[in-house]
This record gives sequence, structure tokens and C-alpha cells, in this order.
Amino acid sequence: MEPGNSDRVPTGIDGFDDICGGGLMRDNTYLLAGTAGCGKTLFGLQFLYNGATRFQEPGIFLATEERPVRIRRNAAKFGFNFEALENENKIAFIDASSTKIGMPSVEKYVDIRRFDMDNVIDQLVAVQEDIGATRCVVDSSTSISYMLNDPGKVRVEMLRLGSTMEVLGLTSILIGEMVPGDPTRGFYVESFLTDGVIVLYNERVKSVRLRSVEVYKMRGSEHSNKIHPVEITPRGLLIHPHEEVYGE
Repeated sequence: MEPGNSDRVPTGIDGFDDICGGGLMRDNTYLLAGTAGCGKTLFGLQFLYNGATRFQEPGIFLATEERPVRIRRNAAKFGFNFEALENENKIAFIDASSTKIGMPSVEKYVDIRRFDMDNVIDQLVAVQEDIGATRCVVDSSTSISYMLNDPGKVRVEMLRLGSTMEVLGLTSILIGEMVPGDPTRGFYVESFLTDGVIVLYNERVKSVRLRSVEVYKMRGSEHSNKIHPVEITPRGLLIHPHEEVYGE
């Protein structure tokens, strides 16, 4: 296990911990928002993979949109062998997507009951107890909001989800979707209820797409107020902490 501050949970993502004081605050919940293609899911996977392989912190990936079999396949392209970690009880995928679309699942952790917050929380509690998880990624919180389909209920249920993860001792990332040209989408309720907001951008600059990251909010921690360049490399995300996209 690499040494570190016990109040911090390092992501291990190259360059990211440098712009937020050494990592995320322990037991806090963060919104990771961004448009399509900016690297949101990859960020979450690296957070869990690094936790399990470098920091001895087991993790949970709650998949509400994409089936775990596809997530593992895409992760393997970056050298992340999640199946091996699952066999060692260091990582657990909860399949909350197959039942929602009426497909069978062969996952170890799958809920065949109706998709609602009670069932989601029941699964999180059971899996956390099973593997002793201290990290969690929910991909995505936006799909949960759409399923609830009521702004008042979304606020209450997201608060309940975040509080449950905190009580379970989970440092968590909720992945939220942003609509291009409408930055308020994806910041909705989650931005007020979470302890921090991290935004990944994938903007067109002339004839190319430029990826970048901004720590929009991080309660209880100093962080960079600049927007930093991001690369997707064969080993995952790489942030350039000493460069800025809109510098002079």
C-alpha cells in the first residue's frame, strides 16, 4: 500500500491528485459530470482499479446504464484486468442495467427486482459487507434521476443514496451526464447534494476535440481553479496539472 494522508483517498490518476490536494476527501461523495466522450467512465474505472491494486481499497461499480460485461471489455483495452480483481473479492460489479432492459444476467451481483432506490441501497449494503469496499462508482446518477422522474423525489433519494454511502464508509463518485451547449444539465440536484463536483470537457477547438478537467467544487479541500488538459492514453487518463487550457 502506498503511503498517504488518511483523510485523503488518492485516485492514482496521473496528475489529477496534484490539482486537488492529494486526492478526494475520505467518505465523501462527488459528482463527476461531463459530455459524451470526455472519459467519465474511464475516470471511475481508474479510481476503482488503482484503489484495489495500489491502495488496498476494494471497490464497487454500480452499473445502471451499460452491462458489466461491456464495461470489463472496454477496461481491458487499457490494461485493467477487473475479472482477476473480482476473483480476489477486491472489486464487485452490481448489474442494475440488465433487469431494467429485460435482459438476463450472469453477474454475481444482480438484482432481479424492480429498479428503485430501495433495491439499489440494499445491494450496496450487501456488497459492501461482502467485500469490505471503501470506494464506489455509480454510472450513472443521471439514469437514476430519469427513472425517478420527479424533481422532489430525485432530491430526497439522491440525498439518501449519498448518506448511505457515507455511513458505509464509501468514498464515492456519481457519474452525471451533461448535454453539449447546456452546462446546467448534469449539475442539477447532485451538484448541491454532493461534497464536490469534477467536470470533464470534450470541446471542439477549431478542427480538433480538446479534453480537459475542472475541479468545480471540493468541500473541505483546496483545489486548482484552473481548467487542465486531459489525454486518453493506452494506460488511461492523464491530466497535465501544470498546464491550463485557457492560460495567457
